[in-house]
Amino acid sequence: MITKSRLLAGTALVSLLALSACSTEAADADVESAQDSTVTVEHAQGSTEVPVNPEIVYTFDLGALDTMDALDIDVDGVPAANFPASLSQYGAEEITKIGSMKEPDFEAINAGAPDLIIISGRVADSYEELSKIAPTVDLSVDNGDSWNSFKENTRTLGTIFEKEDLVEEKLGALEGKVEDTKELAADAGNGLIVMTSGGEMTAYGAGSRFGIIHDVLGLEPAAEVQGEGKHGESVSFNYIADTDPDHLFVIDRDVAVGTSGEAASAVLDNELVKSTKAARNGNITMLDSASWYLVGYGLNNVDTMVNTVHDAL
Repeated sequence: MITKSRLLAGTALVSLLALSACSTEAADADVESAQDSTVTVEHAQGSTEVPVNPEIVYTFDLGALDTMDALDIDVDGVPAANFPASLSQYGAEEITKIGSMKEPDFEAINAGAPDLIIISGRVADSYEELSKIAPTVDLSVDNGDSWNSFKENTRTLGTIFEKEDLVEEKLGALEGKVEDTKELAADAGNGLIVMTSGGEMTAYGAGSRFGIIHDVLGLEPAAEVQGEGKHGESVSFNYIADTDPDHLFVIDRDVAVGTSGEAASAVLDNELVKSTKAARNGNITMLDSASWYLVGYGLNNVDTMVNTVHDAL
């Protein structure tokens, strides 16, 4: 015989189980909905429908890699590269290698079945083929408007991985450092950026791949360098002496790409360079080659770049 109290208890248990089942189904539905959600990303080569919080992410762009590292986002595949110390963990064997900085390994990429592929200028020509494998976005930085382009790319990654608040927090802190550096630059005279490679020298100015020093941080260019974007202007020691910059910033490409060559410090060790105001006043700054040449515009890396220029000024 079932008493009334037992009957009520049984009814309550059935109701509780039913509610629990409904809650579980709702939770499962929410998870499935989150997994199925996408966002449309506008990028350098058009627009692409990208999954929100993609599980398997490959990137050829080390700036994007640096940003994702700053945002604590897992990256599963990267090109084989001479990573700076800040990104050295991505050289580990357990991280899938998806080609070189300039040549994708399409077979390895296809086998890995990524949910998102991120590229930039060095492999931009492979966009169409990579897009056949997975949603692909080109986060190349526009050197003509590098600061805003960098911030837009960072916010794009924040949207894809639902890290918008953290992105704004970090960009805000970075903006403050930029303003502090611009104040120093206003009274620091002018500057020249040169890159050495195989004993040869190339100068870069405003609007170039290293133009953050002039365009964003406000240091007056010591000369109107003719080269733009990725390609600077081939220069001589006489050019540096005639330009006579207050500050000289130097990038050693050979170190960045891991090839043998005369070190930048040795290349510049001559009387013409020593005659400049930069040399006489101890204002020659050797920039971290991998950071400036390979990584570029990433959240952590830009912070480091700004700090380097700030300290030099």
